Amino acid sequence: MFKFNKALAGLFIATAGIFGMQQAAMAAYPDKPIKIIVPFTAGGVVDQTARIIGEKLSQKYAQPVIVDNKAGASGAIGTELAMAAAPDGYTLLCVSPGHAILPSLMKSAKWNPNSDFRGIYGFGEIPNVIVVPSSLPVKTIGDLISLARSRAGNPLTLASPGVGTSVHLAGVMLAQQAKINLTHVPYRGQPDAIADLIAGRVDLMPLSSSLAKAHIDTGKLRALAVTTSYESALVPGVPPLAQAANLPDYQASTWFGFVTQAKVPDAIVTQLSKDIAEILAMPDVKQKFAALGMELTPRDPAQFDRFVAQEYEKWKTVINEGKLQID
Repeated sequence: MFKFNKALAGLFIATAGIFGMQQAAMAAYPDKPIKIIVPFTAGGVVDQTARIIGEKLSQKYAQPVIVDNKAGASGAIGTELAMAAAPDGYTLLCVSPGHAILPSLMKSAKWNPNSDFRGIYGFGEIPNVIVVPSSLPVKTIGDLISLARSRAGNPLTLASPGVGTSVHLAGVMLAQQAKINLTHVPYRGQPDAIADLIAGRVDLMPLSSSLAKAHIDTGKLRALAVTTSYESALVPGVPPLAQAANLPDYQASTWFGFVTQAKVPDAIVTQLSKDIAEILAMPDVKQKFAALGMELTPRDPAQFDRFVAQEYEKWKTVINEGKLQID
């Protein structure tokens, strides 16, 4: 005969009550402002991306969506603030390649992108273009690799806006896979690097397609290949490096998306993902992203998690092989 157990009954009621409160909270989401942490200064592409999506989410939810710029330590300060926030779905983090790069590059980085965060949605990518000054006697990426191999004792110079940036690592990966030597020349920012590249004081740079286009159009820089597996709409006719250089594993881009703390409930992540997918389909949002040079590459939470995990492993290999660290 079944015997009534008061202790078990009490536990069941308490558990049911907690579950019911969680369900009610998720059903009301969002009922207060949402914060999007951008781990960089205002005005950059990551910041602009967050604001485009944030404005639409605010309209959809009838709640303020606040973009909070927490710059410093190459993005580590903002990332760690987001990791420490309550896992309630009210703090999102707008991420780019550094999210997957810095844990391998910086000893002080405290997060693992795979275990401390979960993906909400991946937005898109800005392809980089391998560009050289018009004075350099090469027409294709194959020519560049051949020239680099012929100058083993006097390596070609690779410009970047700093050690460990995605631009720098794209060049390092090219050198590793093509088995060539390149001398890295880091600058404080892209404008100085571009100025020296145009003047022929450095030999090559993986430059974002949006920045490269104007200089390619004027003939000051020559485009040899894009670093993605597909052509860029901004620089049509420039072949993917993987194909043109016969380096099938080469793939690098500046990508963007939202993540949140790993323990945020599935229901909230699913809702945010669905709503952001609808926003990305809006014509005015597509137009704004295109103006940034971004190719839309929508990735749902599971797809974005897999993509970030692949990026983490890829760049960890490049960094370890190149013996790179910035602290």
